[in-house]
Amino acid sequence: MSITIDHAGKVALVTGAGAGIGREIARWLARAGAAVAVNDIRAANADAVVAEIVAEGGMAIAAVADCRVDAQIDQMVARTVEQLGGLDIAVNNIGMLPPGRTTLPFVEMDGDYWRDVVAQNLVLAALSARAEARVMLDQRRGGVIVFVSSGETTRPSPLNSSYAASKHALNHLTTSLAVELGVDGIRVLAIAPGTTLTETVRAAFTDEHVERIVDSTALKRMVEHDELARLTTFLASDLARCITGQFIIADAGAFLSRTRPRNLRHEETQLGLPRIGEASRVSPDISAVPGEINDGVAGSGAPIGASSLAKGESHA
Repeated sequence: MSITIDHAGKVALVTGAGAGIGREIARWLARAGAAVAVNDIRAANADAVVAEIVAEGGMAIAAVADCRVDAQIDQMVARTVEQLGGLDIAVNNIGMLPPGRTTLPFVEMDGDYWRDVVAQNLVLAALSARAEARVMLDQRRGGVIVFVSSGETTRPSPLNSSYAASKHALNHLTTSLAVELGVDGIRVLAIAPGTTLTETVRAAFTDEHVERIVDSTALKRMVEHDELARLTTFLASDLARCITGQFIIADAGAFLSRTRPRNLRHEETQLGLPRIGEASRVSPDISAVPGEINDGVAGSGAPIGASSLAKGESHA
């Protein structure tokens, strides 16, 4: 007798699913049988992931929306319900530093900076969950809501304190919603990845810095692109039916480290170094950096400030 994870008959919505971690979560849920709504701000990216899922024999639709716009969140959820027949699993892969924002010393973070970061990492996820929970409550059949948080919440985060604080608030929201919605059979969880060696990470960090990150983990390895997808597929299944309100990390034991390399300022990464014949710059919107760097950006996977890489926890 074998044990399988079967999401057949379930409907899932994954925000920021046009690239990186969100893409893998959408694909793994579809492989387990769920019909998946793929959210991205870029229609081409959402369509590409939908095509991948369909090519593998799955069911998926594109749910293009910019979650920075409240009305588009509601429209995204409504489209999912209308096209796929309901909502059982919602993965809020939203966050990271907003466009134009870089890691900074605490004393240089003004009010606008704090408001931007908190809105990006806490408010957008909360509003997405509100729209999702309303549907699940109306359906009266339970559900699972998953937030993508960050390992930065497990350790001091110099130069990135606003981001870490906003993600820690998301962890607390997870516990509060788990209690508030649990009576209606809705489970709420938070998950976080470790450093994933993507093209974006490789472009930002030297080989030596990457080696130091690897050496600092308990398992002495990088995290693969699909680690959170595997975790999400399990947590959303009946095999995890008694798990709620938890913050679970898939980071190769990075949270255990006492030798993790310090966070870097933007200008200390390779993306912040001047090129030959080019003056050093910190662009207000480094859109040349492809895809999401940590979780989905505004539920979209849109390009963000490259200095988000400085924390050494990038997962595009």
